[in-house]
Amino acid sequence: MKKKPIVSVIVAAFNQEKYIGRCIRSLLNQNFPREDYEIIVVNDGSTDKTKYALEVFGEEVRVIENDVNKGLPFSLNIGIRSAVGQFIVRVDADDYVNSDYVGILHKFLSYNPHFDAVACDYYLVDDHEEFLTRKNCMTDPIGCGLMFRIEQLIDIGLYDDEFLSHEDKDLRIRFEKKHSIHRVELPLYRYRRHDSNMTNDVQLMDERLENLRKKHQDQ
Repeated sequence: MKKKPIVSVIVAAFNQEKYIGRCIRSLLNQNFPREDYEIIVVNDGSTDKTKYALEVFGEEVRVIENDVNKGLPFSLNIGIRSAVGQFIVRVDADDYVNSDYVGILHKFLSYNPHFDAVACDYYLVDDHEEFLTRKNCMTDPIGCGLMFRIEQLIDIGLYDDEFLSHEDKDLRIRFEKKHSIHRVELPLYRYRRHDSNMTNDVQLMDERLENLRKKHQDQ
């Protein structure tokens, strides 16, 4: 009988044909037993060649196809609900990770059962994968590079489908009302900066940040 994975890695992808291969290769190159983690990619209605880029990996990756683009939080929730691992960790389709990413985060949580979630530091990299700067995951948090216990994500209701950006901030606010996030001071995540980053649209991000403030101001 096939062994049940301990960790589920969730990747949501929309039109990421340029980067998705690098992302998946880094996830397959983990210093962690391959049978102990699964990779779930939710292809969120991509109109480029993302689907074909994923076919290269065959059964190494479990792909869920959205017929139309439904947004990042919706797709992440689909991935989490289909996961079988006890631990959930997210990687964005245009990023990649160190070979110890899954193993160290899992070891931290499995050895510390009273800890709820763990985040690692990260490097900002450019489109050529040159390191720009190292970031502290607690003072400069991002949506990735965190490993959660799945039951606690379910308990807080997963991602809010209405937040098409800042979904990570909303999740974190709700999570930290009940649980704690601890830091591993190792830069295991590679956050890629490029022209297509959603965060480059400052006006849109500011508008959605205001929506986030309104949601939580009375709570």
